[in-house]
Amino acid sequence: MKVIYSHSFYPVYTSDPAAKAGRIEAVMNALPAGAELIEAEPATEAQIALAHTMEHIEFVRAEGLYDIAALAAGGAIQAARLGLKAPTFGAIRPPGHHASDDSCWGFCYFNNMAVALLALKHEGLIETATILDFDLHYGDGNVNILEHRSWVTICNPTSHTRDKYLKEVKTFIQAHPADIIGISAGFDHHVRDWGGLLLTEDYHAMGRMVINSARKHNGGCFAILEGGYNHNEIGKNAAALMEGLSP
Repeated sequence: MKVIYSHSFYPVYTSDPAAKAGRIEAVMNALPAGAELIEAEPATEAQIALAHTMEHIEFVRAEGLYDIAALAAGGAIQAARLGLKAPTFGAIRPPGHHASDDSCWGFCYFNNMAVALLALKHEGLIETATILDFDLHYGDGNVNILEHRSWVTICNPTSHTRDKYLKEVKTFIQAHPADIIGISAGFDHHVRDWGGLLLTEDYHAMGRMVINSARKHNGGCFAILEGGYNHNEIGKNAAALMEGLSP
């Protein structure tokens, strides 16, 4: 599997304790055997502007975070574009699913998923897209930017038991085939993270659901990193997802 990354994602860019150092390192240290690393490249301002107002872009620039946020968004575009041919994982940071068109919170700045899908749509590479956001926290930014677009369908699972959660994801994925399936991959629903619900094997299972649907409907798939706060677990969970997505 191809993995988009950069050592520029390693440093801490915010003082919030939940964004402490080590998240990317934990993921990179647990990559499945045979992972092919690809250096992230920044999104252009024009690509970012497909999802965000110029006022928001200037706000992020004024905060001194434009370069790292643009690099994460660019990594997401690369993951999505490569995902049209084979499943790809974006080990990117800052995350993005709490970034709306003109605002942001939750240590997100640009909406990586929205920028990626809108860039592919703009290039004529896709007609339809499906988003599975299994992060513990509701992906309000994804919804803000993309929900009103008729070609995008979004699932933020809400079930409170493992079995019902996985059934909800399976039902959604089977019911919404698309040219590409994007996963906002937050691992904070794990039993040893904030959510306390899912097992490591469940991320593998959701990966299989996604790749099976993509294969069946001749579509692509990719995942990009969102949350996950137990650095002793996030690497194993990300690896399980990658292995589940692998052909």
